[in-house]
Amino acid sequence: MPDESLLDIAKRLGLMNGKLSNDPIAAKIAGEVFTLNYVPLRSKDMGQIGETKRKAIEASGGKIKLLRYTDPAGYDVYFRTAQFVIFLALRQLWSSAKARMHCTVGDGLYIEILNAPDFDADVLEKRVHEIVDMDIPLRRRRISTADAIKHYAEEGQNDKARLFSYRPVPTLDVYEYEDFSDYYYGEMAPSTGFLRVWDIIPAPDGFVFIFPGRKSADEVAEYREMPNSFNVYIEGKKWGELMECETVADLNELVDSGKIRELIRVNEALHEKRFSAIADMICTRGSKAVMLAGPSSSGKTTSANRLATQLRVHGRKPILMSLDDYYIDRDKIPCGSNGEVDLEHINTIDTKLFGEHLSALLRGEEVEIPTFNFKKGKREYNGHRLKLGETSVIIVEGLHALNPAMLPEGLPEEAVFKLFVCPFLPLNLDDHNRIASSYLRLLRRIVRDYETRGSSVSNTLSMWQSVRRGEEKWIFPFQEKADVIFNSSTLYELAVLCKHIFPLLIMVGPEDEYYDEVRAIVKVLNFVHPASVDDEIPPTSLVREFIGGNAFYRK
Repeated sequence: MPDESLLDIAKRLGLMNGKLSNDPIAAKIAGEVFTLNYVPLRSKDMGQIGETKRKAIEASGGKIKLLRYTDPAGYDVYFRTAQFVIFLALRQLWSSAKARMHCTVGDGLYIEILNAPDFDADVLEKRVHEIVDMDIPLRRRRISTADAIKHYAEEGQNDKARLFSYRPVPTLDVYEYEDFSDYYYGEMAPSTGFLRVWDIIPAPDGFVFIFPGRKSADEVAEYREMPNSFNVYIEGKKWGELMECETVADLNELVDSGKIRELIRVNEALHEKRFSAIADMICTRGSKAVMLAGPSSSGKTTSANRLATQLRVHGRKPILMSLDDYYIDRDKIPCGSNGEVDLEHINTIDTKLFGEHLSALLRGEEVEIPTFNFKKGKREYNGHRLKLGETSVIIVEGLHALNPAMLPEGLPEEAVFKLFVCPFLPLNLDDHNRIASSYLRLLRRIVRDYETRGSSVSNTLSMWQSVRRGEEKWIFPFQEKADVIFNSSTLYELAVLCKHIFPLLIMVGPEDEYYDEVRAIVKVLNFVHPASVDDEIPPTSLVREFIGGNAFYRK
């Protein structure tokens, strides 16, 4: 019916039942995400000779996909809706407070509160409940970028005003309620009442907002403190403060002034110092094996090689091994409940054989190490024999390296050193909008896969959600068990990756299945000034693993 919104249609069809797990929260039309407030057929578009279809509806052939919380794009809509409600409540309760989004902690988001000595997480929780119960319609208004800069500067949000000064588009859409407005780089739910499942937990200098669970979207996730990971992020944040690079606007100023070259040198020196410290710990403990794990595009390969270099400085003889060589033959891997093989499952690795080999090596015995032939999908033995010497240290890199199933029982605790590598990016767009570490890893992977494998942007994006699900199941649950967590991010690389990735992104058109995902990437990168400073990046840098020129990959 004319002038009926997608939300109205969903209600009329009985699709709204009050459960977050089932209710639509947004829609995808012709590759783009739309709010449920969108009206697909307007009476003003209907002329005497028939209907004039709206652009998106015409492009999609009338097909509309409803998105729910369990869809990645649906989760993003829920996340942005939570941002609006949280910051609205903070504004109403503590008008002079400054709130900063920081890192995720499991299924929670840590937000720091400044300039509010009387801040109380319980009071905030009560007010958020009230705003949700009010079911305030979330409608946006288009304003000029110049007006937005002026408005946020007057509001004291200089972080946002500075960022918008780099925006190349003359207008932007803000969401408003009474005298509060904010910008969150994408669509939100139709109203605050959609924010049904959440919790707020007090935390040092702020609070943690807990999102719905991954297994059941109708229940709040179980909160799990992650002190080691959190401390690594905070350490990175402090370095950002020292180097005066806390936001994208700061990074842009460094690019424009040419000071980004100094930032690169300091970042690389920090990484080198950290690898040296880790090598010190390994040698002091007397460990003979290092189990190194991390999610996709975290820089595991370069980290393993740089650690090996530092171990050589200590007089050790490092030996690099990959868990990939312990893959089970593809035709012997059992299928999952969906009839497909999950190549990231722990059952794809011959954990028993690896454990036997590791135990034998640590006992001083000689072992023939297998090699996995990816073309044939089979494990082979090519005479690669290995025996540890007095100063040898094995560095084992792999997805499941921190999984307890990889280590045989009875090993002395000091024999194995556990290292987790992941980029905890401490750079924000502005105080109310963070750049997720997974976003940085995706950019890295897109650039690397194109450069080294000729893989298109769409092909990389088609695998990304499967990769993320595997990480959530097989990597992140074990990260807190690591002896050391290494932050593999650099403050400068967003500006470097920007130059490499934009030519790839513009090749993806509206007809592509992953067009909206590309648009989401571009929305952020539009604020970033690209830096042509590849000549400053050393060949051993973690960034080189993704843009090319990595010394450890040379034959």
